[in-house]
Amino acid sequence: MERRIVGFHRDDEGDWVADLDCGHTRHVRHRPPWFNRPWVVDPAQRAAAIGTTLDCVKCDRGEPVDASRGADDGGS
Repeated sequence: MERRIVGFHRDDEGDWVADLDCGHTRHVRHRPPWFNRPWVVDPAQRAAAIGTTLDCVKCDRGEPVDASRGADDGGS
């Protein structure tokens, strides 16, 4: 299910995580060649991604909202 990005934070390992409008989170790593998301490491491009959508498989599975969402706001 497509959900809008409302912000970003970093997890305990320093990876970027998107906060979604449904209350779930999703990692948005840039680790080529497996994950190619260069926009996530640039603050301006990351900010421009707010409002765009990502697929939320947690919504598809009916999972509860992530308890750790936004625990470290790490910057948008």
